[in-house]
Amino acid sequence: MFSLDLQTVLPEVILSVYAMVALMAGVYTTKDKSAGLLIWATAAMFTLMAFLIATREGTDPAFFNSFIDDGFARFAKVTILLSAAVVLVMSQEYLARRNLLRFEYPVLVTLAVVGMMVMVSAGDLMVLYMGIELQSLAMYVVASLRRDSEKSTEAGLKYFVLGALSSGLMLYGASLVYGFAGTTQFEGIFIATALGAPLGLIFGLVFLMVGFAFKVSAAPFHMWTPDVYEGAPTPVTAFMATAPKVAAIALFARVVYDGFGGVVGDWQQIVAFLSLVSVFWGGVAAIGQTNIKRLMAYSSIAHMGFALMGLASGTAFGVQAMLIYMAIYVTMNIGTFAFILSMERDGRPVTDINALHMYSRYAPMRALAMLVLLFSLAGVPPMVGFFGKLYVLRAAYEGGLTWLAILGVIASVIGAFYYLRIVYYMYFGEEGEALDTGTSPLLWGVLMASAAVMVFGVINLFGIEPLAAAAAATLVN
Repeated sequence: MFSLDLQTVLPEVILSVYAMVALMAGVYTTKDKSAGLLIWATAAMFTLMAFLIATREGTDPAFFNSFIDDGFARFAKVTILLSAAVVLVMSQEYLARRNLLRFEYPVLVTLAVVGMMVMVSAGDLMVLYMGIELQSLAMYVVASLRRDSEKSTEAGLKYFVLGALSSGLMLYGASLVYGFAGTTQFEGIFIATALGAPLGLIFGLVFLMVGFAFKVSAAPFHMWTPDVYEGAPTPVTAFMATAPKVAAIALFARVVYDGFGGVVGDWQQIVAFLSLVSVFWGGVAAIGQTNIKRLMAYSSIAHMGFALMGLASGTAFGVQAMLIYMAIYVTMNIGTFAFILSMERDGRPVTDINALHMYSRYAPMRALAMLVLLFSLAGVPPMVGFFGKLYVLRAAYEGGLTWLAILGVIASVIGAFYYLRIVYYMYFGEEGEALDTGTSPLLWGVLMASAAVMVFGVINLFGIEPLAAAAAATLVN
């Protein structure tokens, strides 16, 4: 039995061993001199593991159902691994030019990714917590990677303090669930709630969901997000805005469907509330932002609200819509942060959106690619981002949450303002001091590829629709 269990968790084991070997190699050899090579090796390892996971089939529980390898987990893991690989490669040049390229960086990212993979496959509250903490502890460190910066140090500290608070809330909720259900396994919790959940169990679920809302940065538990996005080095912000979001929303879905799937009505209203507050708070608060990293923080809050809208429907189609939305969201964010990484003046990073005035005049191709990405983020047809929102709005409507779908459309219109404002600056703004026109071929390629996906993906969403449907079917059955 143990050999079969080990085979199920093989990708996580391989990445864990790789991280420890890389750490020892870095300590006892050239240290930071090998950081660039280590980043490429880590990205290659992530891609290899994504391919290995994608070739698997069926549902394989391990360690007495504490770890579940199914279609839902595999979809999330492949998205996490590929996005982490691209962001890692994007970050190398930026970190190297600012003397921030440490060999610990790819090692910590690897450990965070292992934590995320454990999160989406968790079948037990204890395993869930171990995955969350492994991911969180690594992220706390990389957020404060720029040790000589007050903002970066503040970002790491805020992330740590509020992350510890959310972990405490989750643990308290888990203890209540264990006390009333008599088990920490999702399978046992589902059985215990088959005839309805007692009040104490509902309280436990609420505390768990508050902790998850912190991790997914859903309002009103989003307070760490803008400061951490702004203070962390931009490549770290790009990482935070992609893979961890997929892991957190997938974990959310795993718990409510696998553990509390018998009491959908009890958690549906909570998820709908989180979704509604997030789409409006993120959209309205972003309007006053001039720092593009803070703007992207509030943007992520709004986008997580739309993803939760699919989850709130309580249906298999809702989970499918959520997975499609997250895949599109990650692709959009990777391209957007490739553009942000290229925003420099005299070799120094610039984050003020006012610096983009008349950007299209001296960098027309990059401006066009950013326009496509911003239109997609805003949900303007016929960009792929429009279809992502259409899926989750349709899921909410078909799930009986017509009011949520209508308010989601209104929030989307409000949110379009701050995206279109950047487009206005780039094409119709006032003349000002220009940004540097040179950028690395890698960032240029990532930006263009992401923009191309937003345009050409309208044909069949590159085939992710049936994959998401199959993944959702393994979770909601």
